[in-house]
Amino acid sequence: MKGPVVTATTTELTGTVHRPGDPGYATAVGGFNLTVVHQPAVVVEARSPADVAAAVRYAARASLRVTVQNTGHGARRPAGPDTLLLRTGALDSVSLDPAGRTATLGAGVTAGPLIAAAAEHGLAPVTGAAPSVGLVGLSAGGGIGPLARALGFAADRVRSLEVVTADGEQRHVDGATEPDLFFALRGGGGGVAVVTSMTVELVELAGFWGGAVFFPGADAAAVLHAWRSWAPTLPPEVTTSIALLRLPPLPQLPEPLRGQFVVHLRIASTGSPEEGAALLAPMLRVAEPLLDTVASLPCTALASVHMDPTDPAPVTEAGCLLGEFTAEAADALLAEAGPGTQTPLVLAEVRALGGAMATEPAVPNAVGGRDARWSLYTVGFAAPPVAGAASAAALGLVEAMRPWRSGVQYNLAGGRDLVEAWPADVLARLQQITRDRDPQRLLAPAQPVPLP
Repeated sequence: MKGPVVTATTTELTGTVHRPGDPGYATAVGGFNLTVVHQPAVVVEARSPADVAAAVRYAARASLRVTVQNTGHGARRPAGPDTLLLRTGALDSVSLDPAGRTATLGAGVTAGPLIAAAAEHGLAPVTGAAPSVGLVGLSAGGGIGPLARALGFAADRVRSLEVVTADGEQRHVDGATEPDLFFALRGGGGGVAVVTSMTVELVELAGFWGGAVFFPGADAAAVLHAWRSWAPTLPPEVTTSIALLRLPPLPQLPEPLRGQFVVHLRIASTGSPEEGAALLAPMLRVAEPLLDTVASLPCTALASVHMDPTDPAPVTEAGCLLGEFTAEAADALLAEAGPGTQTPLVLAEVRALGGAMATEPAVPNAVGGRDARWSLYTVGFAAPPVAGAASAAALGLVEAMRPWRSGVQYNLAGGRDLVEAWPADVLARLQQITRDRDPQRLLAPAQPVPLP
């Protein structure tokens, strides 16, 4: 639809505009987390950086705030009727420079297509666990993936960005031209500019060794306690996490897992298969696996490690970082989400951190939690009538881990307590950058930097 947004801004808008009541409005406001229901005054589906700039300028004149969404994986609060929802999914161009080991990608690009394109050259991007997650949003919050201990945060690999700032101007951002924006947009959560594209460093990696090992729920205590002692012994090329899963009886799941409570051990290594197998062997002796998918795999199979859901669903999330994961902490986790508990939580996971994640990039960024050793993340199924119970259970699990808590990581926080996502000096810098670059708070990210 070409309506007042077009005539009030530019006749060259190539994207699509939706207003409440339009046939395409309901689809345009949708996202991956179905509990976040946007009701903006207008939706602009941008097809170019010029569209983004025009939409931002219009929003300023119309006294609307701008919320940006690609896939909606990171949506944490609904956009209301005082908002322009800016969709960036159509900005999906990918340009590779194999010789320079870089990729320039539009704001709508998700991990899967970039992984596939880079794999043709024996290269790989640093991404999260799910191929359907947008890379700009992932990097804005940090970005922890299945190979994070070996490769670091996704944000650490960002070389430069093209953005539209709150004044409606298009700008090139890197460490030399816009050092404050470059700092904030890599790990600060976004919100100080709308990213239209970014250039990222690729790594030489044709494949990896890893996959998933599923154990019966009855062995949860033995496996979890063994894992918490075993994970710290692994070299930095090995990344691992563990999850307590309540799986639905879906036909696409392997039969041994269908409708079951299971323990999901994830492992991924950039080292040799022989070294990996030797390292994993002690965990395979703890209990008899239901299913073992560990193998030498191409980078295009990275999603098989975490096996994240691919379909939108109503969920509630919560998480925190842990300074320690002691025997008492493991028992607290089992008491809240282990076998035999009645809970709407479908996932409770602990990731072993450290390795390359603890190292600052050459140009420092805003990523927090580098000194954390573990992270906790939980997801509850939040469809009525259990939505309230799911939220309470997620928060209850995080509260149960308070004795070992050491902050939160932006992407895994579930949108709560973000003042803890950065050290005090980093938070102060992010707050000042926000005041300087967007004094009217025109840009409203999924979860903004907390301002005093």
